[in-house]
Amino acid sequence: MKITEEYIREQIQMLYSKDSNTGYAALMVLQDASHEDSMVYSYINDFFDMLGNKNSFVRTRGLVLIAENAIWDETGIINRFFDNYLQHITDEKPITARQCIKLLPTIAKHKPELIKRMTDALNSADLSCYKESMQPLVKKDIEEALAQIQG
Repeated sequence: MKITEEYIREQIQMLYSKDSNTGYAALMVLQDASHEDSMVYSYINDFFDMLGNKNSFVRTRGLVLIAENAIWDETGIINRFFDNYLQHITDEKPITARQCIKLLPTIAKHKPELIKRMTDALNSADLSCYKESMQPLVKKDIEEALAQIQG
């Protein structure tokens, strides 16, 4: 199936669906399309807008699509808004934080100029906002991401 601009816009709207299955399916479609060409990248600003959404699933989907489209970011949009991305290392929802952390090596692969900012943010992350039971998991994610980034 040939993916059109209209189809991409429809999928982006579905990323906001209250039905998690619908939102996840749209994410998968856009993630796959991001591997093919830069058509999805043209919506990178929309993905950054998603990072401010009150719904953690929407924030997570935005994080994923930013990372998946780092390969196409020749104009440096990700670089300009990267501090916004890094704030989610300590997102209020630990599952979103963990996804953010796990996606950083993908960005590092395509944006090596951001590695220092990533490592600084990871090394200085204050995990005290999470329950004690969750802190070791997030800490382990940070250690694994640092190992991959600095690899």
